Amino acid sequence: MKPFHIAQAIAQAIALGVLVNRLRHGAHMSPAKPVPVKPVPAKGDRVSVLIPARNEAGRIAKCLEGLEDVHEVIVVDDCSTDETAAVADKLGARVIAGHELPAGWIGKSWALQQGLDQATGDVVVCLDADTIPRPGLIGALVEQLGTADFVSFACRFRCDTIAEVALNTSMLTTLVYRFGPPGAPLRSHRAIANGQCMAFRRDWFVSQGGFHGIRGHMTDDIALARMLSKFDARVKFLDGSALIEVDMHDGVRNLWNEWGRSLPMPDASSRAQQWSDLALLWLTLVVPIPRLLTRRGNVFDALFVLIRASLGFGLRRAYVSRTAGVYLSPVSDIPAILRLTQATLWSVRTWRGREYGPQNRSRNAGL
Repeated sequence: MKPFHIAQAIAQAIALGVLVNRLRHGAHMSPAKPVPVKPVPAKGDRVSVLIPARNEAGRIAKCLEGLEDVHEVIVVDDCSTDETAAVADKLGARVIAGHELPAGWIGKSWALQQGLDQATGDVVVCLDADTIPRPGLIGALVEQLGTADFVSFACRFRCDTIAEVALNTSMLTTLVYRFGPPGAPLRSHRAIANGQCMAFRRDWFVSQGGFHGIRGHMTDDIALARMLSKFDARVKFLDGSALIEVDMHDGVRNLWNEWGRSLPMPDASSRAQQWSDLALLWLTLVVPIPRLLTRRGNVFDALFVLIRASLGFGLRRAYVSRTAGVYLSPVSDIPAILRLTQATLWSVRTWRGREYGPQNRSRNAGL
């Protein structure tokens, strides 16, 4: 056997070991279960819901209408140019007019910090305006805070077409391959969270500095989870697909541009992490099928294809409908990883019509 083939086999064996170790937790993990809301305010925790919103008039109604009885709902209108504030006010939310963005801040973190400053509940739940809460969500989040300091839930996706499901699944697969399924134990420098749905106790979070520690991070949720984990906070990321849905992209093109931009987590991960993750994805998702089709594959390539095919059964529950796209998604794996590679090489600092300066790696976050 030639030295190149030996080195290749060794690299594939290492990649297989890493991948199996990350995926093995998925077999016994199930979605978080609905829990009735605790009495408010008698004996239970008062819950403040924070929703940062910038030009979300067309989507925020479903988010607000899905909320159960909570202490307060605060919508921070982040300088919208549409009717976001009017829609939120009509549906009973307390609307705060967001101030202009200070130097060094990213828009979403700044909006959340303004809402946190105004919140009066014992527990704060942060939701994106494009999420759709289901009965039992708030109670389940509060219950998880009994054994965690910071908790976030993965959402179930609403997609309009099979093509959108397929590409979304390919990009979601890159996360599962890098970090394992929701609920998998992770070290602090690889902790993850979903900023669409987060919860924490207000006094504790304020004592940690609130959102100031991640003010310059585009991938704010990942940076926040890693910052808190580094300081020994108990951080949980769980499957909340039975409790919350999200309609986050307007078609395949928007999904390609926006989610592809954030997947490398450039300001929350070291360059070594980013490149080692890319190497794993290329070895396990890009290379195997072409090698097998050209009859140059080996047993490792066959195993990687088998693992990828079986992953579809677990990812079905991540979608409301059109789950046929999940099984077609291996076709879009190579484009998705090319997009991730592109975003790793040339990170983008644009979001919601705002241009941000060079990334700010927070010393406190240790990133």
